[in-house]
Amino acid sequence: MIIIKYLNKAGYDTVDSSFYTLIDTWKSWYRGNVKKFHKYKMYNGKTHISCKRLSLQMAKKLSEDIADLLLNEKVQITIQDEETSKFVMQVLKENYFSVLGNDYQERKAYTGTVAYVPYLEGIAVDQDGSVLPGAGGKVKINYVSASNIYPLSWNNGYISECAFVFPKVIGTKKYVHIQIHKLENRQYVLENHVVECTSGAGTEIPKEKWGKLKGFETMTERFYTGSEERQFVIDRLNISNNSDKDNPMGVAIFANSLDVLRGLDTAYDSYINEFVLGKKRIFASPELIGTDPLGNPVFDPDDVVFYQLPEDYLKDGGKPLEEVNMAIRADEHEKAINDNLNILSMKCGFGQNHYKFENGSIQTATQVISENSDMFRSVNKHEIILRDVLDELVRIIARLGRVIGANTNPDTEIVVAFDDSIIEDKQAERQSDRQDVSMGVMRLEEYRAKWYGETKEEALANLPEQNTVMDESISIPQSGGQ
Repeated sequence: MIIIKYLNKAGYDTVDSSFYTLIDTWKSWYRGNVKKFHKYKMYNGKTHISCKRLSLQMAKKLSEDIADLLLNEKVQITIQDEETSKFVMQVLKENYFSVLGNDYQERKAYTGTVAYVPYLEGIAVDQDGSVLPGAGGKVKINYVSASNIYPLSWNNGYISECAFVFPKVIGTKKYVHIQIHKLENRQYVLENHVVECTSGAGTEIPKEKWGKLKGFETMTERFYTGSEERQFVIDRLNISNNSDKDNPMGVAIFANSLDVLRGLDTAYDSYINEFVLGKKRIFASPELIGTDPLGNPVFDPDDVVFYQLPEDYLKDGGKPLEEVNMAIRADEHEKAINDNLNILSMKCGFGQNHYKFENGSIQTATQVISENSDMFRSVNKHEIILRDVLDELVRIIARLGRVIGANTNPDTEIVVAFDDSIIEDKQAERQSDRQDVSMGVMRLEEYRAKWYGETKEEALANLPEQNTVMDESISIPQSGGQ
């Protein structure tokens, strides 16, 4: 691979190239078009015929479903500092995070890893790469897929230094912008490189020639962040990478279910072929397929049900008309498909019976699932990493806001509330919490913080004033008497 060779030549080590081959394999399953599987050849006794195997594209469905469970429109990010909240939410809005955030959760599901790289656009820096006072600019976010992420330094799965690749086509030539984030003297430095990749060239373009390349004219060669906190966020599924125990990258949600996907598509393709091959046929002798005395064809020549037999068929004792109506094994195929769907659902963390093949299409379970279910535990496990990802992304944006003069506080309290209504009975849980409040074992601000997506300080401030309790010593009038 050109990028890995370039990084090695520059003195950097990264993940083995075989892992990026794995990512390409996962992507091909996501597209439902795997080499040497969905396109194959079959020998019919005379020649090899090219065939295309049909796909249910369950890798795509799995990725969509986990993305919708992890990051949807009901997820709330609450930032205690008001100025910081306004700034960060505006940045996320301008960078289409509400749409691209879910999109990249889906990409994370089928590639294992994505990254969010906030950066400053349109700022002024000196020749050394330091930001000039009153630099101006805006905070933007680059969204990066796994195949363009190259870890350079990591420990216990935490990637501290990384290279990100941004492909670009200018005219008839292909280029990549390689951005390296590395630590120097306890601060992060961003290095930018432009490499030509046309026909696998891998030739670096010197800084002096960037002005002639559209999109690279104003890019700085080095940028000093002034911070010892990294300016990128790595987001991965909370699944152990069993391709290499020391690899900090994540794996696809179906990485260990490829054999099941093969079995599923094989069964589905066979199911459809049952209807194609089992189509009713009527074999007719040539005498019957001819014309009547007036010259009109006896049968419609465009009718594919009839098949003309050889000229001497009747001489050999054959029947003038012979019907072939093959039985279709629909029930057996549906059972095979559902068995594979059940195994796939269980292996990918959705529990049993989440998917069902019925009436020729995939049905998804919509019932409320208990907290003890496999699906509930799986989603909560993935949320552990995603919560830290969103927290770090907000703090990076807040730090960059300070650089361009915004009154932001990167150390403010941040609360991320996920939407578990699909897999939890929220009404039952809320009613249980209300009972805890009435019993005095849960405070009102705790209840409000949990259910209104607020910090504890905000919840305490937003509590309504308590009604004045009547003094029990007030006398109650008694009925009169003599």
